[in-house]
Amino acid sequence: MRSAHLRYAFVPALAAFVVLVSPAEPAQAQDKKKINTDEMVEKGLEYLKRSQNPDGHWDAGGGTYPTVMTALAGMALLMEGSTLREGKYSDNIVKAVDWFLTRSQNNGLLGNPQNPTESSRYIYGHGFGLMFLSCAYGEEEDDKRRKKLEAIIKKAVEFSGKAQTKQGGWGYVSAADGGGFDEGSTTITQLQGLRAARNAGIVVPKSIIDSATEYLRKCTTPRGGVIYNLGQGQIAQAGAERPPITAAAVACAFSSGQYDDKYAKMWIKYCKENIYGTGGRGGGHDEYQSYYMAQAVYVLGDDRYQKLFPDTKKEDSMLWSKYRETIFEHYRSTQAADGSWNGGYTGSILSTAFALTILQLEKSILPLYHR
Repeated sequence: MRSAHLRYAFVPALAAFVVLVSPAEPAQAQDKKKINTDEMVEKGLEYLKRSQNPDGHWDAGGGTYPTVMTALAGMALLMEGSTLREGKYSDNIVKAVDWFLTRSQNNGLLGNPQNPTESSRYIYGHGFGLMFLSCAYGEEEDDKRRKKLEAIIKKAVEFSGKAQTKQGGWGYVSAADGGGFDEGSTTITQLQGLRAARNAGIVVPKSIIDSATEYLRKCTTPRGGVIYNLGQGQIAQAGAERPPITAAAVACAFSSGQYDDKYAKMWIKYCKENIYGTGGRGGGHDEYQSYYMAQAVYVLGDDRYQKLFPDTKKEDSMLWSKYRETIFEHYRSTQAADGSWNGGYTGSILSTAFALTILQLEKSILPLYHR
């Protein structure tokens, strides 16, 4: 999350460390991985539990990026199966939700735009925060708290709609604050947050989703990749694709059930050709790329790619089982003794939350990640 037109602002802060699946790499023993997965996850979740601040938030150290870190750590706890009303990490989730509730702005923005580490990129925190609160909302049983949470989510959805640019995307700040600037990674973040809200029964105007979807389509080159930013009158040119944003676009399409959409299929093929078989390194945003790529490959499973592309042999398809072998072994071998993962200068909370998201996809707890 660095500015300097930030390339895609938040993404460089998701420092490279994750090795995506490489079909050419040797697979480790599957049984060993399955045995170790529960232990890895438990150690990682316990690290997050210990790292939560007394007021309920997480940060990247020194009070930096609290909105994003709290949302993503909270999502990892929800994926374990704990909720606002029960479970091993229920108290931690309640504290995280309460932290958001006390920091929601009157205009619907989630988080504190006065925090100097977030003031120039608050849309990221808003999108991830909307995703977390929406996923937690369904399990709130206390009527008073439920109504308060519902009201804040509704206001957050309204803020997202007002922050959207005329082209249909989002930038690091609202359209008004950013002069109409928009780009792909923030647009993905908003879309997943809005879809989580819709999954929770919150009304999300169809026009917001349609405009954002069209924005990503316009950002798609003839090769199927998504470019960083669609300037006024610009046409997406081949060679300018951003693989991490393209992987994120696939995950976003899948979370809304768009499996057979023309553009979703273009994005999938681009990822197959440019990410899946390369190990995922070299672009500088491997952690971010892996977070979304895993969501996409998990939904594909071991048979959906062939259904989308019938002429493809199974061994040439994108397969969750093959991806799983390599990336789970990577996490097993890189987890620290305290249960964390550390992917770079953004710190261990982000890396651990991303790792736990990937490792817990198979639990299929949250509708946002269902196949």
